[in-house]
Amino acid sequence: MQRDYIKEYSHRLGRDMEILHFGHAGRTLLVFPTSMGRFFQWEDFGLVEGLGDLIESGAVQLVCVDSVDGESWYARDRPPADRVRRHLQYEAYIVDEVLPRLGGPPLACGASFGALHAVLLAARHPTRVGGFIALSGAYDTARWLDGYHDDNAYFTNLFAFLPGLTDAAYLGPLRAMDPKVIATGEQDPNVDDSRKLAALLRDKGVDVGLEIWPGWAHDWPYWKDMMRRYLAG
Repeated sequence: MQRDYIKEYSHRLGRDMEILHFGHAGRTLLVFPTSMGRFFQWEDFGLVEGLGDLIESGAVQLVCVDSVDGESWYARDRPPADRVRRHLQYEAYIVDEVLPRLGGPPLACGASFGALHAVLLAARHPTRVGGFIALSGAYDTARWLDGYHDDNAYFTNLFAFLPGLTDAAYLGPLRAMDPKVIATGEQDPNVDDSRKLAALLRDKGVDVGLEIWPGWAHDWPYWKDMMRRYLAG
């Protein structure tokens, strides 16, 4: 399997960022790590290996990006306004510096906090994303902002801005995405987030698939099985 390591300076973030790219052809999966996770998580926890035949055959390729969650949502030592601003800088890094090198709209994927990144990117930049697979996500970003509110906080909270979204320029591409998957475990502590997000999207005519797996399902072996199922059938 082709494996390429990339380390480049990000002008949007003002620091070096690292990427692992697996594969040589096929649909591009843009992979976000879990909470404060790193670009090598999916390799370390076996998800790359689990999709190995699809990667080797040229059906898919994985672009695994790094996170700055420890500088944004999880930076409790920073004022909430700074946390969300840092996230927006990270989003700009993805949109302006990563996506242009991919050759077309990717399938945004992630588990746990990575699921939030995947769906938030899809909802905020629907013409730049071709679909999403979100596993065991927690989607209410208000819980990381200690009650703080401003426009940035509003427009980075799916539960805040989706109910009022009426712009066809956003909803049309969202509805056209394929696949649109939200999956979690029935005992996952954030299972209600997944149900609520799916309901909000369906209310907007986005035919998202919601699948509740038996058990807890908030762990790497489950996510490995989920990715295999949703990509290979």
